[in-house]
Amino acid sequence: MSLERLVDEIRLKAEQELAEEHARADAQERAIALERDRRTKQVREDGQRLADVDAKRERAQKLAGAKLQARKVVYEARERRTNDQLGQVRELLAEVTESDEYPAVLKRMYAVAVDQLGKQLRVMGRKDDAAQLKSIAGRSFDDTVVPIVGGLIAETPDGSRRLNLSFDELLRLREDAVRSLLAA
Repeated sequence: MSLERLVDEIRLKAEQELAEEHARADAQERAIALERDRRTKQVREDGQRLADVDAKRERAQKLAGAKLQARKVVYEARERRTNDQLGQVRELLAEVTESDEYPAVLKRMYAVAVDQLGKQLRVMGRKDDAAQLKSIAGRSFDDTVVPIVGGLIAETPDGSRRLNLSFDELLRLREDAVRSLLAA
């Protein structure tokens, strides 16, 4: 019987080793499954995080674009309003040419021109101001009509120096300051 006993012991030992191998294989299989699940979860989380980052970036770009568009619309509206107001200023300057003080303004402008350029000069202006300018400037008056709102333009006889005292030029020179006043 010792042979049977030996065979039983070998079988028993083989069954134990086989059971241990199955247990190890099951443990490895569970470990592999856990690692696979962990990696799958990590890939999903990374994908979700990247998708969230992309969505936030796209939202931020759309928001920035909308803000820029809104600023552009506000700027254009402000610019239209300012241009309209500058047009009104030009109209008011045109009304000044109809006032009783306008001839005195022309005399002061002529005095400034003489002071800046000397007595030898040519004076030009609007067609409507020709009679007044001729009486102020005398022989210095040049009957060349200049398309301006009001005021006068003076230059030396050789044309080397010019002093533009037209309302148009005076407004243009101070347009930035006028724009800042109108925008406030």
